[in-house]
Amino acid sequence: MKDLINSFFAADWLANTVTNIVVAAVILLLTLWCSTWIKKRIIYIGYKYEKLDDTLFVFLSKIAQVLILIFGGTVILNKFGVQTTSIIALLGAASLAVGLALQGTLSNFAAGIMLIAFRPFQKGDYVSVNGSAGTVKEISIFTTELATPDNIQVIVPNGQIWGASISNYSAYDTRRVDLVFSISYGSDLQITEDILVNLISNDKRIHTNPEPLIKVGKLNNSSVDFTVRVWCDRSDYWHIKFDMTRSVKEAFDKGGVDIPYPTTTIINAD
Repeated sequence: MKDLINSFFAADWLANTVTNIVVAAVILLLTLWCSTWIKKRIIYIGYKYEKLDDTLFVFLSKIAQVLILIFGGTVILNKFGVQTTSIIALLGAASLAVGLALQGTLSNFAAGIMLIAFRPFQKGDYVSVNGSAGTVKEISIFTTELATPDNIQVIVPNGQIWGASISNYSAYDTRRVDLVFSISYGSDLQITEDILVNLISNDKRIHTNPEPLIKVGKLNNSSVDFTVRVWCDRSDYWHIKFDMTRSVKEAFDKGGVDIPYPTTTIINAD
């Protein structure tokens, strides 16, 4: 009789164990499928709408995936009678210890969340941050990757970016080009101004609103400096800066306007 009872309980235990394993396997499969599906859907939303930041939605998708996996793992452990409260407390204590040991890394992590959430710049923008300037290639949760104009990779920790001033040269559609042209004291100011006005008015890339500025800005020791400020599309900034420098030199040569060399006059008192 005792053996029969033991056999009954053994069979019951085995049936429960098999049932729990099957249920746990089903929960695991559902958790994996659901986490993957949610991740893809969140990423799809970021790619579908151009105004939304892809990086933010990729990050959110990973967070959602991890949370679903943790939830599914907790359900599976509970199914086998494991007390998850003590495990959660242990994980909390371990997280505190790791957090104290990795304060700098966590600072970069927090700064990365702020950069992704508030988006002071986006992928493809040309920015200057913490003494480094370049085109933003990637914004990750810990670092930001820049590519300098001569195509050198620069990795900047996010903590150094969020705590410093950020100059985003791609934030606005238009930019102002500031130029200074020096002429000799013997050159005619009106002729010089007419040459500059003619060059600017004939360049269709230069905006008429705001109106270009051409003024005598400074009287140096050896030259009179003309300050020229014109507005253009952001993409034309460097082209106009370089083209205007060459065009002004050629126009000054044709118009008889001298560009002086630095000179020093020595007067003999004898």
